[in-house]
Amino acid sequence: MSQPQPPQYNPYNQPPAMPQSPPGYGAPQQPYPGQPPIQSWQQPPMPPGQPYPQQPMPFGQQEKPGHPVGAFFLGYFASVVVSLVYSGIVLATYEDQTKDTAQIVYMVHALLNGAIVGALIGLVGRRSGGAWISGAIIAPLGVFFGHTNAVPMIIADINGMAAIGDMMEADPFIPAKAWWGSQGDTEWVSLLGLVIAAAMAWVLAFAIGRRR
Repeated sequence: MSQPQPPQYNPYNQPPAMPQSPPGYGAPQQPYPGQPPIQSWQQPPMPPGQPYPQQPMPFGQQEKPGHPVGAFFLGYFASVVVSLVYSGIVLATYEDQTKDTAQIVYMVHALLNGAIVGALIGLVGRRSGGAWISGAIIAPLGVFFGHTNAVPMIIADINGMAAIGDMMEADPFIPAKAWWGSQGDTEWVSLLGLVIAAAMAWVLAFAIGRRR
């Protein structure tokens, strides 16, 4: 009685090999020798010495660029308007103003001019350092010209418009001398007004611009 023959090897009877899935679609990647297996939901570690990939900033957190030129012109325009209002107030009240009242009005003008210029430059210029510096220059100029422009107005109100021409022929620096102080003890007040306007403009432009 013959023994049963073992089945012969037939390559066509072997089950087909399953194809490997691409990385990230169910089949884990083959690790390097000595490296633990990497799961499909994990990212491979970065090689030493290479920076991590930059992640995009989420929507709404991108830093918005400022407009330094627009901030400069807006601050300049605001300073001119505030200085003209101050000149008009001085013209309307100079007959009733005392020395102390004039100094208080001058300081209030310096604060308002610096605050308005700084706030506008911070809103428009945002993080631009050049815009912040321009505000610290514009505001003191507005304080100075606001006072000097009031002097010819007062001269014209007292002696007529022709007196302005006589002033320009005699001494065109009379408005600047009046701002500096003709009584000899108001120079520090004039300089303090410029410092207050510059500091207020820069601080507000910096504080508001950093938050934009």
